[in-house]
Amino acid sequence: MSVDGDGTEEPGWEVDPEDEQGAAVVAAVGRQLKVWRETAGLRASDFAARMGYGEDLVRKVEAGRRIPRPEYLDRADEVLGAEGRIAAMKKDVAQAHYPKRVRDLAKLEAQAVEIGVYSVHVIHGLLQTASYAQALFETRWPVYAPDAVERGIAARMARQSILERDPAPSLTFVQEEVTLRRILGSSRVMREQLERLLQVGQLRHVSIQVMPTNPGSHAGMTGYAEVLKFPDGTAIGRDEGQNGGRPVTDPKQLRVLELRYGMIRAQALTPRESLGFIEQVLGET
Repeated sequence: MSVDGDGTEEPGWEVDPEDEQGAAVVAAVGRQLKVWRETAGLRASDFAARMGYGEDLVRKVEAGRRIPRPEYLDRADEVLGAEGRIAAMKKDVAQAHYPKRVRDLAKLEAQAVEIGVYSVHVIHGLLQTASYAQALFETRWPVYAPDAVERGIAARMARQSILERDPAPSLTFVQEEVTLRRILGSSRVMREQLERLLQVGQLRHVSIQVMPTNPGSHAGMTGYAEVLKFPDGTAIGRDEGQNGGRPVTDPKQLRVLELRYGMIRAQALTPRESLGFIEQVLGET
């Protein structure tokens, strides 16, 4: 989060110059806010004073150089007497402030009828608590700016709406044992995360399995794997050991990936055994 000219934190996020779609949405919202302000006969300085924010921030938002936070739009709606029409922009702005790659991933996940994931180093994003996600982002190197951490957490939590989608997609996860035992943030954060896994694992359309550290035979040694299937019969996958982790859509490559993922699931603990194992780790954490 950056700092405004008066030393206070700006209620907004930086615009990603490489995200043309997101930048266009922010610019359009900024233009509409400026029209509302001018129609109300307010100078930028007067509007800023009524809003309780710096004039510099107001000008940045109107110029499309700053993504306004929801509370900024709520306050603008109130000050300008827009009767909810400015506040209604929050949905568009919420999408714009997520990184483009995350929006693209969320779009694919929202369309998928089946998702299968083998996660090696951390709990998968669709299963993470906000506290775990924060701890994870704060371990990244080079260090993420606070603004980037906040955007990352918000985007990750938004993706989890897939868990409540109707009709529900089939979701299967295989987590390496180490992802349950590696403490990120604190023991409290990990306990909350393990409790979250137990909660999500009870959903009828979700299967969570644990790959023990010493399984004997392990088809997942080449790393992370993911397969998403769509209603029209198409699919897309990623495999760290195949094509450098780049997305694949070729039927032959997908078949190999599906076979590998199936073998990983077969070698992991069953869903019932896995929930019991997670409960055991929770008791030890």
